[in-house]
Amino acid sequence: MIETTGDDHRFLPALADVARVEFDYDEGEGVDYEPYAAFDSAEETTHWLRQWTGNHELDGDAYRVFGQDGTGGLAALWCVRPGRPLADQPVVFLGSEGDRGVVAGNLSDFLWVLADGLGPMEVVEHEQYEGRPNAALTELAERHATTPRRAVREMVTEAQAEFATFSEDLDKLCR
Repeated sequence: MIETTGDDHRFLPALADVARVEFDYDEGEGVDYEPYAAFDSAEETTHWLRQWTGNHELDGDAYRVFGQDGTGGLAALWCVRPGRPLADQPVVFLGSEGDRGVVAGNLSDFLWVLADGLGPMEVVEHEQYEGRPNAALTELAERHATTPRRAVREMVTEAQAEFATFSEDLDKLCR
């Protein structure tokens, strides 16, 4: 298990604020994202990871699930940076049909992705990097983000390059 710092199961204030924002899917033109008001429990996360991989020896300690798309694909913080707080961990998406990928290098960049009108599913499954900016999420990102606003393509490309083996590493866990 990767150790992070502090209480790594406490829901982050930025995610709590995101959970209060209504996401409008707008018949496929909006963001297909349903934020949670708390992390899934360790038991729920373990059950999900075992079902997703078919590997019943795994536990979900490396993930903090905080949202989903309409089909049940999950957004999570991936605790892969030892000794770093949850907000510094990358955001990943694991789709209900097996799609998966890195969305952002940290929570701050993820807030900017949301502010630009994109969700985790749009970035990973559709490789979409342009959306309809959202004023409420922009204000939220301005309050919580610790990284500057950059183009979504730049943030995603940087994160995917840093964690280039994410998909292959998941494949190795599958049975």
